[in-house]
Amino acid sequence: MGVSVMREWRRGTGAAVVGPMAVAAAVGVIAGCASASSPPSVPPASVRPSAAATPRSVPYNLYTHCGIAYAKVGNRYYQATVPLSDGSGNPPSGWGNPYQQGTLTFVSPTRAIFTDKAGHRVVFTLVTSGGHGRSTASVCA
Repeated sequence: MGVSVMREWRRGTGAAVVGPMAVAAAVGVIAGCASASSPPSVPPASVRPSAAATPRSVPYNLYTHCGIAYAKVGNRYYQATVPLSDGSGNPPSGWGNPYQQGTLTFVSPTRAIFTDKAGHRVVFTLVTSGGHGRSTASVCA
């Protein structure tokens, strides 16, 4: 079965649907060719990359209308390690208002970094429940 699926994939018919399945089947067939006495080819935990070590980036519209203090992701709030403002509760010069489009990169379970095409960079830390800081962002006046 794996060979005919691979042949169809090579010809380009059904590659989008069958391609990943064919690759998985081929890997399974190749892995199954190892002798019964050989150990599985899984690297030791010290060599495998952890999920936390791999940053994950998502497009993000950062709310800037009251200055840059928080980023809300789902039901979680991240607080800017260094809040940014023009001193009057607005975003600093050069930032969009009320939002700045960019990318939020989760570099650890508690830290995220916002960047954009203008070169802005803001580091955010997760606000944990029961910890210091606000659990929700306030609305500016």
